Amino acid sequence: MAMAKLAERKAATGAKVLHLEVGQPSSPAPTAVRDAAAKAIEHDPIGYTNAPGLPLLRRRIAEHTCHWYGVDIDPDRVLVVAGASAGFTLAFLACFDPGDRVGVIEPGYPCYRNTLDALGCVPVPIPVGPETRWAPTPELVAAAGPLRGLVLASPSNPTGTVLGPDALGALVAFCRAEGIRLISDEIYHGIVFGEPARSALEFDDDVIVINSFSKYFSMTGWRLGWLIAPPSMREPIERLQQNLYICAPTVSQFGGIAAFDCAEELDGHVARYAQNRSILLDGLAAAGLTDTAAADGAFYVYADIAHLHDDSMALCRTWLDQLGVATSPGVDFDLERGHRFVRFSYAGRGDDIAEACRRIAGWVR
Repeated sequence: MAMAKLAERKAATGAKVLHLEVGQPSSPAPTAVRDAAAKAIEHDPIGYTNAPGLPLLRRRIAEHTCHWYGVDIDPDRVLVVAGASAGFTLAFLACFDPGDRVGVIEPGYPCYRNTLDALGCVPVPIPVGPETRWAPTPELVAAAGPLRGLVLASPSNPTGTVLGPDALGALVAFCRAEGIRLISDEIYHGIVFGEPARSALEFDDDVIVINSFSKYFSMTGWRLGWLIAPPSMREPIERLQQNLYICAPTVSQFGGIAAFDCAEELDGHVARYAQNRSILLDGLAAAGLTDTAAADGAFYVYADIAHLHDDSMALCRTWLDQLGVATSPGVDFDLERGHRFVRFSYAGRGDDIAEACRRIAGWVR
């Protein structure tokens, strides 16, 4: 976000900035979603919903879970939340006490670590690297020592790593055997360039799954997501929702109901991401940046830049200042090793991505 702010300042001077730092779709919400929201504004008083959310939206989420993963869940287990961010806060508060040790994968989404820290928990880094395709294993989790919980994402931000069924099943089984509460971040499901991502719910009914309308559904600013809780956790999480947020934004909930009917439009975005992925990987290779994570899904490439600089934040600022290319330093995702990595987002326009790579290649030469 610091890089995004610097990029905005540079753009305000009239300079052309190519944005490869922001992890959000460049496309608007689907047409049917915008139409449903406009209709709701016109005809509905738009008051509070109950804490778990509109019953029809919760049913659609349960149907979506069955359609994508073959898992039947009671809509009563679905809680509609103000984006995955609210979902994580609710899950962490319901599951953990101050001082509890909770495993977080590094490199990984920094808000897991920051939110746990703000709530008084102890985020425990679990380093992963190319030797495991940037994916955690039961052995790596065990090496972290006793844990109360584990936060897992597949596809991952920033590496794009997708866990196959055997790898995911092994982690779920390990957590169950060790009494570790597993919280599965599935926000990038739907944006995968191989076999579809699997849900932790396919392997254990006692996990907490958090998902969002932000990425695949292209609705970041609508602040809408969902949480699927085990029956034993549903009521505590609902009480927290009522006290902390009351409910997710009502207009967004009406739009969310329509989102599940927009697969053709949304899959078109995924096809564009696949093209952008190829443009970025080829462009980075031409610039000598060939040591990258797998990028199986999401819309990121995580690249080793140690041969260019030993400080990724300084390098990102140099590229922004000299080239007008905004990227994300790896130190945001990995406190120990991130100084040698940069994350590139390919959620934007293909032409901008190609131009950014040409500028970086010229700078390297």
